[in-house]
Amino acid sequence: MLALAIGDDTMSSQSRRVAIGDGLFDLPNKVREVLKLDQEMEDLAKFLIAEQSFLVFGRGYNYATTLEGALKVKEVALMHSEGILAGEMKHGPLALVDENLPIIVITTRDACFSKQQSVIQQLHARKGRLIVVCSKGDAALVCPNGSCKVIEVPQVEDCLQLVVNIIPLQLLAYHLTVLRGYNFDQPRDLAKECDNQIRKVH
Repeated sequence: MLALAIGDDTMSSQSRRVAIGDGLFDLPNKVREVLKLDQEMEDLAKFLIAEQSFLVFGRGYNYATTLEGALKVKEVALMHSEGILAGEMKHGPLALVDENLPIIVITTRDACFSKQQSVIQQLHARKGRLIVVCSKGDAALVCPNGSCKVIEVPQVEDCLQLVVNIIPLQLLAYHLTVLRGYNFDQPRDLAKECDNQIRKVH
């Protein structure tokens, strides 16, 4: 909101500011909508429960989504996962891709959409096991042959989309934690580290 207020004297971006403001107002409704994916994410967790590792690819605003989603899985489900900047895919991560490695690709509608479609094609060519997070209505477009799992989320303004996109990954982390028999509210070692910092302050 502060950034929108500071940019208020820029006429060329007025429609953009209005769209973001409207998007912020409607964001709680979009969050409630995406929370309905809970059962779908539990089913995905059951699909991934036996895996040792998976990767999460994103680009632009959604690079932060990949990092946060992978971190949550590591913190609470104690399962290896890595958030990868899709633009760096050919600098190492692509060598890991085969028919055994699950890969989540975030491909919602934004300026990076066409590039993410190219990423999906390259991962398909290497027989990657893909799970694609896309905007509602884009399932056939991002996965035309139906060979990957698709998670559809509501579309919002691109700079707000990561708020919506992180929720399925948080739900996935929760269900993986429960299925693996860990306490979601007491992540291993995380509480101890927080306690140590609090003791130092006092």
